[in-house]
Order: sequence, then structure tokens, then C-alpha cells
Amino acid sequence: MASRRVCDLRTLVAIVVGLLTTIVLGLGIWRAVVRIQRETPPPSSSTSEDYCKNGGTWENGKCHCPEEWKGLRCTIVNFCENSTDRNFTFGKIAVGRYGPSLETCGKDTLNADMPRATRLCNVTEDGEIELQNAIQGNCNINLNILEDQINNSSKNSSIISIVSKEVQILTSNTNNLNRENITSATKVVGQIFNSSRNASPEAKRVAVTTVSQLLNASEKDLQEAVAGDGKAFSTLITEMETYSWSLDNNSVVDPNIAVRSVTSDPKDTGGSTGVLFTVQKGASDSLLTGDTRVDPKEDSFHPDKMTELQIWLNTSTSNATSYGFIVYQNRKFFQSKTFKSQLDINKRVISSTTNNTGNNQSVSFKMAFQQQYKEKELKFYSFACVYWNLKKQDWDTDGCFKDGERDGLLHCRCNHTSNFAVLMSYRKDYKYPGLNELSNVGCALSITGLVLTIIFQIVTRKVRKTSVTWVLVSLCTSMLIFNLLFVFGIENPNKKQETKAPKENTIPEGDMTKEVSNPRCTVVAALLHYFLLVMFTWTGVSAVQLYFLLIRTMKPFPQRFTLYISLIGWGVPAVMVAMTVGIIYSQNPSEWELDYREEKICWLAGPKKDDDKTSPLYWSFILPMTIILTSNVGLFVVIIVKVVWKDNQNLTSTKKVSSLKKVFSTLSIAVIFGITWILGYFMLLGDETIRHVFNYIFCIFNTTQGLQIFVLYTVRTKIFQNEASKLLKSLSSSAGRVKLLPSATRMRLRVRMYNMLRSFPALNERFRLLEPIVVTEETTLSESDQT
Repeated sequence: MASRRVCDLRTLVAIVVGLLTTIVLGLGIWRAVVRIQRETPPPSSSTSEDYCKNGGTWENGKCHCPEEWKGLRCTIVNFCENSTDRNFTFGKIAVGRYGPSLETCGKDTLNADMPRATRLCNVTEDGEIELQNAIQGNCNINLNILEDQINNSSKNSSIISIVSKEVQILTSNTNNLNRENITSATKVVGQIFNSSRNASPEAKRVAVTTVSQLLNASEKDLQEAVAGDGKAFSTLITEMETYSWSLDNNSVVDPNIAVRSVTSDPKDTGGSTGVLFTVQKGASDSLLTGDTRVDPKEDSFHPDKMTELQIWLNTSTSNATSYGFIVYQNRKFFQSKTFKSQLDINKRVISSTTNNTGNNQSVSFKMAFQQQYKEKELKFYSFACVYWNLKKQDWDTDGCFKDGERDGLLHCRCNHTSNFAVLMSYRKDYKYPGLNELSNVGCALSITGLVLTIIFQIVTRKVRKTSVTWVLVSLCTSMLIFNLLFVFGIENPNKKQETKAPKENTIPEGDMTKEVSNPRCTVVAALLHYFLLVMFTWTGVSAVQLYFLLIRTMKPFPQRFTLYISLIGWGVPAVMVAMTVGIIYSQNPSEWELDYREEKICWLAGPKKDDDKTSPLYWSFILPMTIILTSNVGLFVVIIVKVVWKDNQNLTSTKKVSSLKKVFSTLSIAVIFGITWILGYFMLLGDETIRHVFNYIFCIFNTTQGLQIFVLYTVRTKIFQNEASKLLKSLSSSAGRVKLLPSATRMRLRVRMYNMLRSFPALNERFRLLEPIVVTEETTLSESDQT
């Protein structure tokens, strides 16, 4: 009768534990399915590529088209097809550009490998795309010769026109330009714009095209050219300012530069007080004729949603009659020594000047610049309103002020004419995640289970007639510490801190602000890294130990074997973490923290690019984890096939192991070997839906790993079940007598507590492995695990 009650109690405990586990798993799967159904994932890259045709990219809610296409979906042709003219062949040419001929100058000429001719692809007044006649160059005249000719030509307009065409041809293919070529071309063009040279309007028009072509040169070559001869670029910028207000209500627009001029009689303003110049948004970065507009009689400053850049000049205090505006597509001519740029973002510069040079300081401006950045990757931080100081050859804030941010536009005002820009700084737009309820519940159950398992292993060592199972205790300890760190430390404290941008008009150090230093997060990431590696190392040690116990049945382990495996289990991960931190620190001492860990969470840094396999996450965690898991899976298969599920015909039917016990033994080995961590590899799949499903399955199985160990290695033992049975009997029998015998009950509880505390090991007792035993094939895994 007593044995039957014990059996019923065991069945009851197993049913309760099974129900709890089933409920947790069911709630987790239900939550995953509901979230997947409710969430609407953002358009994938493939979806945006399908919508935006011909190489267009989906950015900030619209298609950003390459130069050769335009329209809402980049489907409208904006180029001239391959063509021939005379003996020259030309490839595809974008509208507004001169295309170089495929024929180049011979090796024995001064302009070896330079194009022999160029051809303009233009748009007529009726909107039709057409090719103009090819312009042939001279292969025996290089940029150095042209520089000498322009210096010696004085006021000979015909020579200057020839020089202007030649320099345009020689700079049409920017891939062949170097620092010397760029500097020479800059000096030549600067002299063409010089009013004392008396160049023709057509020569200056071609010179504007040359400037646009130079702005296509590589950033590195232009930096070297400006560093070598910054005076040449300052001269070019100054001469172009003068040229801008001398066009008499005309305009010159090229893909990388637009020049507009307007004249106004100060006595005939019609009551207006200013001139308004606007650049409208386009489908691409190239400037088109219709993108710019100038209004000579405007009383106010009114940017709208389609405004990319707008400047309003107050003419009420100026006696100027001509106003000039220039828009540079990028800042390559304006190489700053103080502001360092890392982002490849459109960086336009606007110039405004008047013919009233003696009263420039009294002219006031209002400007608005559109924020241009990838909203999914970056977060706007701050900006500075600046102008190009020709004396310093750098950006300056004197006389310019910030007027705040409204409707996605940055507002500035200045009290003098110059070349203006807005220097914007950004931060990475980190989406700081938080632990969901499923992770919190799973980790809480695991922490409870691990604590109880460790206590049980220590307390019952004498009852089980063996010392503490050192491998299991070490595994549970590392898993316990990892879970505690995960719950209380993985969220970055920066999540709750908002760095305030400076209100003053100060120039930032660069367009990417430095992240707030967070040593605590780095320490947590290193500890998580260490204890997770420790956990996997001990799973590998337990796999090898069980293999030798069940398969090899080797002789007693050598002396100090516990010390050796302890050095492996606790020491090898420490060496790996130290090496990882040391290597990353040596490569980038100033910013090594974010090379080692993520900013989103306090964990190892993942790949910065899709094909980047050099991140710490790969080579210092996934790689060793893969090696250990592969070894564990191999040993798992061998043990399951040769021991757990192998039938021994020599045994009587009463001694054969039931299928239910075999299933529990298989689960016990799988949990202690960490087999469920294989689910993590499915989270690397490309499909978003599949990744979400495996993300939740992985979370359910691995956050509850400690609970699984408690159920399989503690609850299922005879000692635990017997003690639980006694406790339940004691509670049930004492419930009816608690009023009659309160003192006896308290005494019994004190005796039970004393016996439990006495069972803890003495301070001088050391942990040891199992005493040498012989494990036969019919030994069940549960009994082997208890030893």
C-alpha cells in the first residue's frame, strides 16, 4: 500500500510538471503566432527593388533614381543611347552631360588614354532628348600646356574659347584625373571666369561644365589637390561668385552645379523686400534646369514639402542691382580641416552674392536646408549654420545663426554674402530592444530551477553516497550566472539616456557623433561572453565524461582530474575572451568598445556588412560554439544508439528499460549537451517569417534550459520524490493537528531544518568527481546522472 502511494505521488508530480511545461511552451508558441500575424514587417530590399526599376533604390518613402532614369518608379528615360559621329563612338550619356568618346589618344601623345572627343546629351525646349555634334580635342595639348596658354593669352577671347573647350574634353573622363590634373584644370577655369580675361559667354558656359565634371572626381584626389594648392580653389570660388551675378537673368545648369542670376532695380521693387531662390527636390542627386527657381520680388521666406534648399535675401537695405546664386552638388571644393565627413550623403553648398560689394555685410539672409539621410539607419543629432571663410579656407560661423528645425528643414540666417552650408551630424539609429515577457518568464524559471538543482546536488551528496557531481554543478553555476546577467544586464543603459544636442551654433567634429561611453555595458558583454563560453565548455566536458563512463568504461580517472577539467572549463573561455578584447583593442584603441560589443544590447558586435565574417560574434563565439555543438551531437548520437536505445536480449523482461524511461534518458542527455542551441542557426535564415518563428522557439527552449535540468536531474530522482512525499505527508497530517500540537509541529520542523543544514559540506571538504564505478550497458542514464 505504501509503495502504491509513492507511485501515485510520483505520477502526480510528473503530471504537474508536464502540464506546467506544456502551458509555458503553448503560451510561447501562441504568442509567437499572434505577433507574426499582427506585425507588418517593413518592405524588404527585394520588394523595393521590384518597385523601383532600373537600379532605383527605395529611400525615405520614394524611389531614388540613378542619373540615367527619372520618374516615380525610375522608368522615364533620361539618357542618350550609344551613338557615333564622324569617326567617334560614344556610349550611353546622361542628359546634361558630355560623354567621352571610346577612342582615346595614342600612347605616344601627351594625352595618352584621354578621350579624343566629347558629345553633349541635351534636352530641347520641347522636352526631347537629343545629341549635339561631337567636339574633337587635340591629343598633343595637355592641361599643363593649357595652363601656360591661359596665362599668356591676356585678353585674347578666341584662344580662351579654345582653351575652355580643350579643358572640358580633358576632364570629361574623371577616372583618368589625378591630383595634378585637377589642380591644373582648376587654375585654367579660374582664369576663364576672371573678368579681366574678357572670355566669351560661351567659353564661360563651357567652363561651368568643366567645374561640374571636376566635382565628379574622387574625394581622395580632390582632397590632395586642395591640400596641395588651396589658393587655386579659393580663386575659382571667388571668380564664380562674380560670374553668378553677371548673367543678366539667365541661368546655367549642369548635373553638379547650377548658376542663376537676377537683376532688380532698387527703386522699382513693387513693395517687395527680397529675392527668393529655391531648389526643388528631384528624383536623383543631379541638378536639372527645372529644379531651380528664382523670384525677384518676394516678401517672405516660405519653404514647402518639395523644397530641398531655399535662400531669401533681404534687399530692403541693399542698393544692389544684380544678385547671383550658385548651388554646388557637393562640398568637394570645400575641404574642411575641422569637420570630418564619413557619410556619403548629398552635401550641397549654396552661394549668394551681389554686385554691391561695398555693402555686403548689411545684407541679411534666411536659409532652409533639407535633412538628407537614411532614416532607417541614422538619427539626426545636430547642425551648424556656416559659411566658407576664404582666409581660413575652412568653415566658419561668424555672422551666421541657427533658427531651429521645422518640418524637416533646418533654418539659418546670416548677415553677409558668401558660400553657405549646413553641417549636419548624425547618430546611428539604434533600436534598443527590451526583454519580452517570454524571456523574463523563461529565465525566471531557469534561475529557480538551477538554484534548486545546485542546492540538491550539494545537500544530497551523502544520501546518494557520492560526492557532488562537479561537472553538473559547474554547468549549472555558469548557466545561472549567465541567466542573471542576461536578465539584469543585457539592456543598454543608454536606452534611457537622451544626449541633448548643443543649442549653440558650433561646428561639430564630424557628421557622425561619437557614442556615449558605457564601460558598464562593455563589462556585461564580456561577462556574458565568458559565462556562455564556460557553459558550452562544460557541456562539452560532460559529453566526453558521459561517453567514457557509458561507452569506454575506462579505469578510474587519474589524480587531479578534477583540477584539469576545471582549468579547461573555467580557464579556456577566459583566455578566449582576453584574446578577443586584446586583438580588438590593439586595432582601434580609441573606439574599441563598439568594435567588441553592440550598442543596441550589451552583447558581442555582429557583422557590420552582410558578408563580414570578421566580427567578434563569428570568430570568438559562433565558431567555438559550433565546434563544441558538433562534437556534442556526435557523442549524443553514439550514446543514444549504443546505450539508451540498444536492447540487450540477455536481460530478463523484468530488467528491461521501458520506452518512457528511454525517452526521458534521451531528453536528459539532449538538455545537458545543449542540443537545443542548434535552433539558433535557423535564426540566420534569410526569410523573415521563418526567422521570427525560430526566434521564439529558440527563446522557449533555451531560456527554460535551467528548468529542464531541474525537472530531469532533480525532480525525477528517487531521493527528491521520497523527500517530497514525506513533506506532503507531513503537511497533510499536521494540517489537522496544527491547532492541537503546535509546539510538536514546530519542534519537528526545527529537527528537519537541522538535519538539512547538517548535510551541507564542510568548508574544508573539496568537490570530487564520481568514485570509480563500473557502468554496465543496462544502467539507466538517470542513475548514471545521479552518481
